[in-house]
Amino acid sequence: MKSFKDTTINEWKKLLERFETLLNTLEKRIPQDPELILLDNADLLQLFKISHKTAQNWRDNKVIAYSQINNKIYYRLSDVNKLLDNNYKPTTTK
Repeated sequence: MKSFKDTTINEWKKLLERFETLLNTLEKRIPQDPELILLDNADLLQLFKISHKTAQNWRDNKVIAYSQINNKIYYRLSDVNKLLDNNYKPTTTK
């Protein structure tokens, strides 16, 4: 006869396996579309190593598109990629 402790540990292991399976399934279903991935202002500041004021200037000067909900600023990853593409300077060979 199994002890209560053994039964509980086995049940937890089964439950953990089910959660891991579910998590893997969900991760595969989440779209990696840059239009659907959002960065908040803190992400942008950290990504480009810029100040709040620089980010504000970029928004004011329409350098990057954004959405604002209350006091929270969001950027689409696709818009960040456009910013990089628009400012890309390829190297020239002599």
